[in-house]
Amino acid sequence: MAASHHLDPGLLLLLLACWRTPAMVGGTVPAAPVNVSVTQLRAHSAMVTWNIPQGDTVIGYSISQQRQDGLMQRSIREVNTSSRWCVLWDLDEDTHYSVQVQSVGLHGDSQPSRAVHFRTLERTDHYPAGVLDHHEPAMEGLGMTPHLQTGELLIITTVLLLWAAVIALFCRQYDIIKDNDSNSTKEKAKRPLVQASSSYYNASAGSSPIYHNGAVRSSRVRR
Repeated sequence: MAASHHLDPGLLLLLLACWRTPAMVGGTVPAAPVNVSVTQLRAHSAMVTWNIPQGDTVIGYSISQQRQDGLMQRSIREVNTSSRWCVLWDLDEDTHYSVQVQSVGLHGDSQPSRAVHFRTLERTDHYPAGVLDHHEPAMEGLGMTPHLQTGELLIITTVLLLWAAVIALFCRQYDIIKDNDSNSTKEKAKRPLVQASSSYYNASAGSSPIYHNGAVRSSRVRR
């Protein structure tokens, strides 16, 4: 007698419980970021900005950066942040790139945003108006800072000039003190010679010649 094969309803319910999606356990992944754009293009950096659809709970972002020739691909992931921008560093000049952004949620990552293509500038290119923003952000999570602004360079230059002036003044004062010490040493070296000469003349003055029978004899007067 052939055994009949059928699926136990209890086993079917257990399989369905194991296959439940994140939406069935009380959470959903966020939607893909929108309005992704690349601004502040430079020869070796660019800034990516995006928006998050309303109602999504987002705890971070993930960025996929790739050269169009396929020679380089980089991923940047940051959590526990509400930032909606990121600066891309160490880019090659005059090179085409594409970038996609994903939102990081409590229950997973969103789908990638649409790919945005851009080209970095050459060193000889002039920056467009408005690119040199004084509030340019730094890349979060990498400990990197933006390029020094004109005011900061002016302050650093002023401090360096002040230090140079102080060092020059110190060297000048040191030379003056050294010359004075040298002159004082020379004066001290001359004084014993003068004293020796004066003592000689004093000793000579204390003796007088005595004439005796046409001969001159010298005698020393003792005091």
